[in-house]
Amino acid sequence: MRTLALDHGLARIGCAVCDPSGTVVSPIEVIEPPDAEAAAELVAAREVELVVVGLPRGLSGREGEQAEHARAFAAELAGLLGDRAPVETYDERLTTLMARQSRLAGAGAAEDSLAAAHLLESFLASRAAAGVGGDA
Repeated sequence: MRTLALDHGLARIGCAVCDPSGTVVSPIEVIEPPDAEAAAELVAAREVELVVVGLPRGLSGREGEQAEHARAFAAELAGLLGDRAPVETYDERLTTLMARQSRLAGAGAAEDSLAAAHLLESFLASRAAAGVGGDA
């Protein structure tokens, strides 16, 4: 299932997509400034079947103001997409740190999109562990 991950921020949205088999994750362009309509257009252009919006939480698991913004964005995007693709949220703890490490290791994509890629990898791994997903 082609899935799009969105790392929603107040300045931009990092984006990553996987291939239909859910095997290969690629960071793609950022959406700047953050805009739900632009994200909906990306869903259509990339033939996305599922959207995952990163939900920022602290290490304790608590949600703050950024999580409220991410939830509001996810709800707005879901309204725009209707039945075309469901929108879920997923814990994005440590993805920014992982993205910074990827950049230091030589990754060429935007840091926000690298964070979205790490988010998507984690999401796909959790679904695989739960026996959900695939091409079925």
